[in-house]
Amino acid sequence: MKAGVGLIFSLLLLFLMGAVFTQRTPQRKPSGRLATTRKPFVPKRVAPAGPEPQEPTDFPPPILGPPSIFSDCPRECLCHPSYPNSLNCENRNLRVVPVIPLRTHYLYLQNNYISQLTAEPFNNATEVRWVNLANNRIKRIDKQVFEKIPGLLYFYAQRNQLNEVPSGLPTSLEQLRLDRNHISKIPAGAFSKMGNLTLLDLHYNQLNDGALGKNALKDLKNLMQLNLAHNTLKKMPAGVPNSLIQLFLDKNRIDDIPKDYFKDFPHLAFVRLNYNQLSDKGVPKAVFNMSSLLDLQLAHNQLTVVPLFNNHLEHLHLNHNSIESINGTELCPFSITADLNDNSLVPRLRYLRLDGNHLHPPIPMDVVMCFRNLHSVVI
Repeated sequence: MKAGVGLIFSLLLLFLMGAVFTQRTPQRKPSGRLATTRKPFVPKRVAPAGPEPQEPTDFPPPILGPPSIFSDCPRECLCHPSYPNSLNCENRNLRVVPVIPLRTHYLYLQNNYISQLTAEPFNNATEVRWVNLANNRIKRIDKQVFEKIPGLLYFYAQRNQLNEVPSGLPTSLEQLRLDRNHISKIPAGAFSKMGNLTLLDLHYNQLNDGALGKNALKDLKNLMQLNLAHNTLKKMPAGVPNSLIQLFLDKNRIDDIPKDYFKDFPHLAFVRLNYNQLSDKGVPKAVFNMSSLLDLQLAHNQLTVVPLFNNHLEHLHLNHNSIESINGTELCPFSITADLNDNSLVPRLRYLRLDGNHLHPPIPMDVVMCFRNLHSVVI
C-alpha cells in the first residue's frame, strides 16, 4: 500500500517538472515604436599626411645678437666696439644676408643657411675687403654682388652648393676659396684680368679636363698656390701660370706627365700627386729634376722605381707604390766614393718615406752614404 502511494507521488512530481520546462516564454507586446537598427561602425577615413616640412621651414630660428652701440648693426649680428670694421654674423641660423653697414671691412657669415647671394644687402658695402661665407647652402651668386664690393681681397665660399665658378669676380681679389662645392664648370673669362690672385682653391669639386681649358688660368700671372685635388682630372692641367709655388693634384685620375711639363716653373717648390694612377711609363725619367723643388709627394700610385730628383729636394713621399728596390748609386748626383768638402753639393734630402712598397729593412748602404742629411726614413 505504502509502496503504491510512493510510486504515484514520484510520477506526479515528474509530471509537474516537465510542465515547467516546456512552458514557452511569453512574447512582448509591440510598443508602437518603429524598430531601429544600429549602423555598423565604419572608421573615418584619415586624410593622407602632408609632405614632410621642406627647407627652409625646418631651419632653427635666427639667433639675435646683443644690443650694440652701433645703430646700423643688424639685429642678427655682433658688432664689437673694439672692432668697428668687423661684422660678425656667423653661427646665427641666417637664411639671407643682412644689410651690410658702410663701415664694414670684414664680413663673417660662415655656418649659416644662406642659399643665395644677392646684391641688395651690399648696396652700401663698398669698403668690404674680406667675406667669409663658408659652410652655407649657396647655389647662386649674383654677378652684381661683386660690383658693389670692388675692393674685395679675400672671398671664402667653401662648403656650399655652387655648380660653377662665380662670374664677375673683382680684379682686386687675392685669395679665392671655392673648395668642397659641386663645381663642374669654369665659365669663359671667369678669371679674366685677375692678376692679383695668389691663391686659388678648387679642391673637392667635379672638375674634369674639359672644364679646365687651356686658357682658364692664363690671366692669373701671380698665382702661387693652386689646389685642384679631389677632382676628376686625367691629365696635368694646361695653362698653369709659371709663377706657381705650390701645386696640389692629389686624388685625381692622372696617369701621365708630359716630359717638359715642369721646365718653365722656376719657383715651384711643392708638388703633390698622391692617389693618382701614375706608373713608370707615365713618369719621364727626369721630369722632377727641378732645382726649386723641395717637397715631392707621389704616394699611392703604381711606381716600381724611384724617379730621379734634384739634390735640392728635402722631402720625398713614395709610400704605397710597387717599388721593389732602391739603388742609391743610381740616384746619387755624385760618386759615393768621392770626398766632398763642399757640403752645398751634398743632397739635401732629409725625409724619405717608402713604407707600403715591396721593400724590407735595412736601408741600403749606398743610400745612407749618398743622402747624408737624412733624418728620417720610413720603410
